[in-house]
Amino acid sequence: MEPLNLRLQPPRSPRAELGGLLFLARTVDKLRASLPGGDLGEYQLKGFSHWMLEALGVSEDQLREVVATAANDDDVVAWVLNNTTAQAREHANAVLLEPTLASRLERPDFLAKYPVAATLPPELPLLDFLDHDDRACFDKLSMTQG
Repeated sequence: MEPLNLRLQPPRSPRAELGGLLFLARTVDKLRASLPGGDLGEYQLKGFSHWMLEALGVSEDQLREVVATAANDDDVVAWVLNNTTAQAREHANAVLLEPTLASRLERPDFLAKYPVAATLPPELPLLDFLDHDDRACFDKLSMTQG
Protein backbone atom coordinates (compact mmCIF):
# COMPACT_ATOMS: atom_id res chain seq x y z
CA MET A 1 0.00 0.00 0.00
CA GLU A 2 1.15 3.54 -0.67
CA PRO A 3 2.15 5.86 2.20
CA LEU A 4 -0.34 8.54 3.27
CA ASN A 5 0.15 12.13 4.36
CA LEU A 6 -2.20 12.77 7.28
CA ARG A 7 -1.36 16.46 7.25
CA LEU A 8 -3.44 16.71 4.06
CA GLN A 9 -6.42 14.59 5.09
CA PRO A 10 -7.57 12.76 8.20
CA PRO A 11 -7.49 8.99 8.43
CA ARG A 12 -10.77 7.18 7.84
CA SER A 13 -13.52 7.42 10.42
CA PRO A 14 -13.17 5.30 13.56
CA ARG A 15 -16.49 3.66 12.65
CA ALA A 16 -15.33 2.70 9.14
CA GLU A 17 -15.12 -1.07 9.38
CA LEU A 18 -12.79 -3.48 7.67
CA GLY A 19 -13.50 -7.16 8.16
CA GLY A 20 -16.16 -6.26 10.72
CA LEU A 21 -13.64 -4.41 12.87
CA LEU A 22 -14.12 -0.86 14.04
CA PHE A 23 -11.00 1.32 13.84
CA LEU A 24 -9.08 -1.08 11.58
CA ALA A 25 -9.45 1.19 8.53
CA ARG A 26 -8.25 4.18 10.58
CA THR A 27 -5.32 2.18 11.97
CA VAL A 28 -4.37 1.06 8.45
CA ASP A 29 -4.33 4.71 7.37
CA LYS A 30 -2.12 5.65 10.32
CA LEU A 31 0.22 2.75 9.59
CA ARG A 32 0.42 3.84 5.95
CA ALA A 33 1.32 7.31 7.17
CA SER A 34 4.11 5.80 9.30
CA LEU A 35 5.71 4.14 6.27
CA PRO A 36 8.69 5.80 4.54
CA GLY A 37 7.33 8.68 2.49
CA GLY A 38 4.25 9.07 4.70
CA ASP A 39 3.48 11.66 7.36
CA LEU A 40 1.50 10.94 10.55
CA GLY A 41 1.08 14.64 11.24
CA GLU A 42 -0.50 15.05 14.68
CA TYR A 43 -1.85 11.49 14.71
CA GLN A 44 -0.42 8.66 16.76
CA LEU A 45 -0.85 4.94 17.12
CA LYS A 46 -1.20 5.06 20.90
CA GLY A 47 -4.72 5.00 22.24
CA PHE A 48 -7.47 3.35 20.22
CA SER A 49 -5.17 1.70 17.68
CA HIS A 50 -3.11 0.25 20.50
CA TRP A 51 -6.24 -0.93 22.34
CA MET A 52 -7.56 -2.60 19.21
CA LEU A 53 -4.27 -4.32 18.40
CA GLU A 54 -3.85 -5.49 21.99
CA ALA A 55 -7.39 -6.93 22.05
CA LEU A 56 -6.67 -8.72 18.76
CA GLY A 57 -3.35 -10.09 19.99
CA VAL A 58 -1.49 -8.45 17.09
CA SER A 59 1.56 -6.21 17.42
CA GLU A 60 1.86 -2.85 15.74
CA ASP A 61 5.00 -4.04 13.95
CA GLN A 62 3.22 -7.13 12.60
CA LEU A 63 0.35 -5.11 11.18
CA ARG A 64 2.70 -2.41 9.81
CA GLU A 65 4.58 -5.11 7.89
CA VAL A 66 1.30 -6.45 6.50
CA VAL A 67 0.20 -2.96 5.48
CA ALA A 68 3.57 -2.23 3.86
CA THR A 69 3.37 -5.32 1.67
CA ALA A 70 -0.41 -5.42 1.04
CA ALA A 71 -1.82 -4.41 -2.33
CA ASN A 72 -5.04 -3.13 -0.74
CA ASP A 73 -7.38 -3.27 2.26
CA ASP A 74 -8.60 -6.73 1.25
CA ASP A 75 -5.10 -8.14 1.78
CA VAL A 76 -4.97 -6.60 5.25
CA VAL A 77 -8.41 -7.93 6.15
CA ALA A 78 -7.49 -11.42 4.95
CA TRP A 79 -4.38 -11.38 7.14
CA VAL A 80 -6.29 -10.10 10.18
CA LEU A 81 -9.05 -12.69 9.77
CA ASN A 82 -6.47 -15.48 9.40
CA ASN A 83 -4.43 -14.35 12.40
CA THR A 84 -7.12 -13.51 14.95
CA THR A 85 -10.15 -15.24 16.41
CA ALA A 86 -13.77 -14.16 16.06
CA GLN A 87 -13.82 -13.82 19.86
CA ALA A 88 -10.81 -11.47 19.81
CA ARG A 89 -12.43 -9.37 17.07
CA GLU A 90 -15.67 -9.07 19.05
CA HIS A 91 -13.68 -8.13 22.14
CA ALA A 92 -11.76 -5.48 20.20
CA ASN A 93 -14.99 -3.83 19.03
CA ALA A 94 -16.39 -3.89 22.58
CA VAL A 95 -13.21 -2.32 24.01
CA LEU A 96 -13.40 0.49 21.47
CA LEU A 97 -17.07 1.28 22.12
CA GLU A 98 -16.84 1.44 25.91
CA PRO A 99 -15.18 4.79 26.81
CA THR A 100 -17.20 7.99 26.62
CA LEU A 101 -16.13 11.60 26.35
CA ALA A 102 -16.99 12.02 30.05
CA SER A 103 -14.07 9.75 30.93
CA ARG A 104 -11.67 12.37 29.51
CA LEU A 105 -13.33 15.64 30.48
CA GLU A 106 -11.85 15.49 33.99
CA ARG A 107 -8.34 15.78 32.55
CA PRO A 108 -7.41 19.47 32.23
CA ASP A 109 -4.94 18.79 29.42
CA PHE A 110 -7.67 17.09 27.36
CA LEU A 111 -9.83 20.21 26.91
CA ALA A 112 -6.76 22.30 26.21
CA LYS A 113 -5.71 19.91 23.44
CA TYR A 114 -9.23 19.20 22.14
CA PRO A 115 -11.37 22.34 22.61
CA VAL A 116 -14.17 20.89 20.44
CA ALA A 117 -14.84 18.43 23.29
CA ALA A 118 -16.43 21.21 25.35
CA THR A 119 -19.18 21.53 22.72
CA LEU A 120 -20.16 17.85 22.74
CA PRO A 121 -22.35 15.77 25.09
CA PRO A 122 -20.34 13.87 27.75
CA GLU A 123 -22.13 10.59 26.93
CA LEU A 124 -20.75 10.67 23.36
CA PRO A 125 -18.64 7.56 22.74
CA LEU A 126 -15.01 8.61 22.67
CA LEU A 127 -14.73 6.73 19.38
CA ASP A 128 -17.22 9.16 17.81
CA PHE A 129 -15.45 12.15 19.33
CA LEU A 130 -12.52 11.48 16.99
CA ASP A 131 -14.65 12.32 13.93
CA HIS A 132 -15.59 15.65 15.53
CA ASP A 133 -11.95 16.39 16.28
CA ASP A 134 -10.88 15.50 12.73
CA ARG A 135 -13.49 17.86 11.29
CA ALA A 136 -12.51 20.67 13.66
CA CYS A 137 -8.82 20.31 12.84
CA PHE A 138 -9.23 20.07 9.09
CA ASP A 139 -11.88 22.84 8.95
CA LYS A 140 -9.41 25.10 10.76
CA LEU A 141 -6.63 24.01 8.37
CA SER A 142 -8.73 24.74 5.27
CA MET A 143 -9.61 28.20 6.63
CA THR A 144 -5.93 29.08 7.12
CA GLN A 145 -5.03 27.80 3.64
CA GLY A 146 -7.98 29.32 1.83
